[in-house]
Amino acid sequence: MIYTVTLNPALDRTIWVKQIKPDDTNRIENEERYAGGKGVDVSRVLMKLGINGKALGFVGGFTGQELEGRMLNEGIGCDFVRISGETRTNIIINETSTGHQLSFSERGPEIQPYELMQLIRKIEGIDNLEYMVISGSLPPGVHPEIYRKIIEMAKGKGARVILDTDGESLKVGIQASPDVIKPNIHELGRLADSELKETSEVIEAAREIQEQGGGIALVSMGARGILLVSATEQWLATPPKVEVVNTIGAGDSAVAGFVYGLVEGKPLKEALALAVAAGTATTLRPGTALCERDDVLRLVPQVEVSAI
Repeated sequence: MIYTVTLNPALDRTIWVKQIKPDDTNRIENEERYAGGKGVDVSRVLMKLGINGKALGFVGGFTGQELEGRMLNEGIGCDFVRISGETRTNIIINETSTGHQLSFSERGPEIQPYELMQLIRKIEGIDNLEYMVISGSLPPGVHPEIYRKIIEMAKGKGARVILDTDGESLKVGIQASPDVIKPNIHELGRLADSELKETSEVIEAAREIQEQGGGIALVSMGARGILLVSATEQWLATPPKVEVVNTIGAGDSAVAGFVYGLVEGKPLKEALALAVAAGTATTLRPGTALCERDDVLRLVPQVEVSAI
């Protein structure tokens, strides 16, 4: 079974207003609410692609209950640890008159040590772990060492591990040799302590990270596509040109598309095409609605994959 780990999930409130007027009443035209957080997004997209899994992480308060309820209504299995704090809320405001988008993200609740250990014990008890996707930022009170710990536990159970995070969390997590890492070009640059521009520079940085234990590197480069660097293969997948409505969740959808390809036994080249198709399909949807299966499958043949 596929498990996702989201240590700092969020309830995403996406709001549409005609125009933002300072010092005046701004009337909301429409609002949508979704379960959010990077690993949660991966779980949601995998479900849309027909892959059952289970979401792990922390939830608390009424916001946490709504988040879990929304996931259950989408048919997603959950096994969250209940915490004393309140799950955070992210607010995304779309100004329809200009197309501008504003995002406000809370830090999240502080996780107590005993709550952290409840999650560890939960993971220790899993007996059907095949893939684990670990994604997102850390909530207050949690050290990046937790990512290395979880990766070691999952690999000890024979699972393939995908890590999608940034900064110190990525640096520490790599030390446990995840099978796949998914930084964007800026995150990889920070990890390599270098500004990356050319594709050759990205490949070189990815190779250096692999020597530290990084596994397959999926490096998202915006409109330029996603670069895959493994021990034996290098592929660049370029997305088709579409009318982008929203970019939130596109990276998480790409992770889900790649995992879907791996689960289906696809070669890396085809799994990469699915990743780009899923990420692109999400950009067609408003707010944080994420992609739909039909859009993903329609876009796959339009993704250009070339050897580098």
